[in-house]
Amino acid sequence: MAEMGKGVTAGKLASNVQKRLTRAQEKVLQKLGKADETRDAAFEEMVANFNKQMTEGTKLQKDMKAYLVAVKTMHDASRRLQDCLAEMYEPDWFGKEEMDTLIEDTDTLWLDYHQNIMDKSMTTLDSYLTQFPDIKARIAKRDRKMVDFDSARHHFSSLQKGKKKDEAKIAKVTGVCVCVCLCVCMCVRVGIYVNSFQSLAGHQEKFHGEMSKVSQTVKAIHEYAATDADELELKIGDVVLVLAFDNPDEQDDGWLLGVQESHWLQNKDISVKGVFPENFTQKV
Repeated sequence: MAEMGKGVTAGKLASNVQKRLTRAQEKVLQKLGKADETRDAAFEEMVANFNKQMTEGTKLQKDMKAYLVAVKTMHDASRRLQDCLAEMYEPDWFGKEEMDTLIEDTDTLWLDYHQNIMDKSMTTLDSYLTQFPDIKARIAKRDRKMVDFDSARHHFSSLQKGKKKDEAKIAKVTGVCVCVCLCVCMCVRVGIYVNSFQSLAGHQEKFHGEMSKVSQTVKAIHEYAATDADELELKIGDVVLVLAFDNPDEQDDGWLLGVQESHWLQNKDISVKGVFPENFTQKV
């Protein structure tokens, strides 16, 4: 049984070597112009588009990874700067707690931003690119089959005539499966790119929006008369320093918490802070 197995393996190896030699010989003859080559212009165009698509996708993946590295670097730089400010800020100085909260919130925003890009845009792109090696292998296999087909056709051309119809059918069947894969791959690329860039843009907008709220100043563009004790009265032109809620769950949609800048500059006291409608103000 062992000898039989060795014989089968040796026979298969010899067959593979013979195939490679035959293919190499056929390619040399085709390049020298001594043998015609079966061509499929439509398929070749699809392969060219596939190669372009693979190059663009790989470049996008590389640039996205570089962007993530840059975000991580910026996060590290921001953290070092915030740590430096925290060390310089004396414990008995006013606003120490606010400073610590600001540092914590900033760090969290950077972490979330990096993770969101990784989970949404990068994962989608990585998944999209996993199909390319398999399709590339199918194209290579199809090319080998076409070389085998041409070799067999040339070998029998002196013995058999008038079978062009059958040959055309064989060539068509050989490429149909790969053509379907190439068409599907080409069609899905738009959705992948749109999803990746929309996701990235959405996370960028959210990140910068949230970052701007960490330390924000607004100016009143309408007067607002306080109706409750916890509300802040506004006059047109008043500048308000926006503060973070101690408990974010207590913040109602469309309302901010802050203290009059003039009061802060005179008294360095935020005990008179109050809530006010965001749409009565604009960012400074």
